[in-house]
Amino acid sequence: MKPITDSRPRILLLGNRGQVGWELQRTLAPLGEVHGWDYPDIDLAKPEDLDPLVTKIHPQVIVNAAAYTAVDKAESEPDRARRINAEAPARLAELARRLGAWLVHYSTDYVYDGTKSTPYLEDDPPAPLNVYGRTKLEGDRAIQASGCAHLIFRLCWVYGTRGQNFLLTILRLARERETLRVVADQIGSPTWSRWIAEATALSVQQVLSQPDPQRFSGIYHLRADGQTSWHEFASRIVEWMPPAERKCREVIPIRTEEYPTPARRPAWSVMSCEKLWRTFRLALPDWETGLRQALDRG
Repeated sequence: MKPITDSRPRILLLGNRGQVGWELQRTLAPLGEVHGWDYPDIDLAKPEDLDPLVTKIHPQVIVNAAAYTAVDKAESEPDRARRINAEAPARLAELARRLGAWLVHYSTDYVYDGTKSTPYLEDDPPAPLNVYGRTKLEGDRAIQASGCAHLIFRLCWVYGTRGQNFLLTILRLARERETLRVVADQIGSPTWSRWIAEATALSVQQVLSQPDPQRFSGIYHLRADGQTSWHEFASRIVEWMPPAERKCREVIPIRTEEYPTPARRPAWSVMSCEKLWRTFRLALPDWETGLRQALDRG
């Protein structure tokens, strides 16, 4: 594959209204002409509808920030989750291969079963515990098998200041309740969506400038440094809220079995980002710094 030499490559961004996609609109803008699309203008539950859009824009880079992310709801909607998380990425990969374009795609820590006690590596065997994780893994494998040039970023505990996520849920509940009960035996790395978008843009910038960009193609773990529990994450959110907004006085740790959900979650979601550092010289700061910045800047 030849490197892209156009000074303003066309970038197709799917899911541009989501928490990561919203940030990508800003971070990708210096790299090219960004064409942002989202539901209902494009519906990834209908992968066949992607062909005319991609043909029209003829992008050099396709960034897929859209996904079915309702982890519990996916247990009762496996077909829809599969269309969006597996079939649509497979279709995008085939279109990218035909065009000679790069495909940037986001995956999840939920492809792992959480039984390790050390950080997961990209070549560790996946074993998802739920429909969401299985459909995301199927999408990853379809992209890998397609032969297109790709960057698959596996993310962990993503949050932002828009959309639906753990940060916004805790902020809302802490304004309404004096006590919160939060799971303390699931461990991961909360990662701010803005950092994900910035790291994505820096990675794309590097692959577009290389004489042999294909050698960068692969799966990469992308997360904030450090690790914590949902309980500690929630405790920091409440602690750093403006006192005048905070009704909550106590965040109580509970076990996973005390908060049953339709979908099983991995107990350990810590992933190694050494490959990202070796390849792109990129590393995110610790999760507490990200949370402070998100709360301060919005």
